Amino acid sequence: MNGTDSGPDLRERFDGFAARVGERLRKPASGSAALQEDYWATVRELFTRDVTSGGFDQLVRHDAGETLRFFLRDVELAPLLALPWYRRYPQIAFKVFLAMAYRLSPVRRVLFAVGLPLLALGWLRYAAEVMLDFAGRPVRGASWEHALLLGGSLAAVLLLLELRDKLSLKGDLEVARQIQFGLLPFEPARVGSLSLHAAMRPANTVGGDYFDRIELPEGRLAIVLGDVAGKGMPAALLMALLQGSLRTLLNAGFRGAALVDKLNAHLHASIPSNRLVTLFYAEVEPASGALRYVNAGHNPPLLARADGSVARLDATGIALGILSETPYEEPEARLAPGDRLLLYTDGITEAANLQDDEYGDARLESFLKARRDTPAEALLAALRDDVLAFCGPVRPRDDMTMLLVERQA
Repeated sequence: MNGTDSGPDLRERFDGFAARVGERLRKPASGSAALQEDYWATVRELFTRDVTSGGFDQLVRHDAGETLRFFLRDVELAPLLALPWYRRYPQIAFKVFLAMAYRLSPVRRVLFAVGLPLLALGWLRYAAEVMLDFAGRPVRGASWEHALLLGGSLAAVLLLLELRDKLSLKGDLEVARQIQFGLLPFEPARVGSLSLHAAMRPANTVGGDYFDRIELPEGRLAIVLGDVAGKGMPAALLMALLQGSLRTLLNAGFRGAALVDKLNAHLHASIPSNRLVTLFYAEVEPASGALRYVNAGHNPPLLARADGSVARLDATGIALGILSETPYEEPEARLAPGDRLLLYTDGITEAANLQDDEYGDARLESFLKARRDTPAEALLAALRDDVLAFCGPVRPRDDMTMLLVERQA
């Protein structure tokens, strides 16, 4: 962002500052005078290093203008230009105030609506005092109030600059969310005797969960659910990489365990070493319900039988991206008429409440048994609501994604 330090640079600077101060605080007390000098020298270095006149010029000429244009871009000013100045400028100020307020969340909007007018009233009071002083009428001295007013105004300007950057980034994230959701098949589908329904609730604007259904040339259907470690934009970028890589390998003719093995080698070479991907990949024959799957370290999907029993499709290998070469098994299962297969990410089972208790596998299995007659779409909505009700006021920390595959009776 223009006129500001990047995140890593700031982190390195403050980490270095904290390390130097901590080291000096551990020195013997006999060197207290030197310690004080070093401490203030470090503080001075922190706030003066890389500060140039060009930086202030950038702040005044570029950043301020860009901020003003950012908040004015949705304001229609043309009808106001013909008004007298005493009506024009108050209305422009009011429209800008509304444009800024509408970009905030409701609670922050209230704080903004209270704080900014108070700051404006403070400046009006100061202007009135200056006019009275010029008119020869003595006013009560309040230099400290003026200092606070000036300090508050500088803080408000700084916050407006940061708000511009944040709202601009938020707009980009909303576009990224639309693109990401456009890449995923949310609409219900029917393939032969199979019906598929999906639901997702990202922890942030975008998330790292991935699900897909892909009709294969051999008459089979590929069902995929993956979870990139982490959340937010980094996880979303890796999710897009995962989707593109998997579809490319499918088009190249890879299937089953061979596909997952190739995908693992590609991700190991492409993603950071501190990232991993869990993945459940299955190929189903809609006519017979025969299913072959590879579970690369993912949460075990639950196969709810028509008779009320529930089976788990446990992991058949480790998560992707950890080792360049690792074996993956490909066991078989079968979806009988009336059976349901629920795929989910750990945002469901690891959702925690105020007591830090997790929703857990047992609660999920009990929920699935109790709702086996609930229609698929309503079942996913009820499961999401049950998890949120369990969490109470605690905001879920991870993306929640569910994919339900049902073979019609």
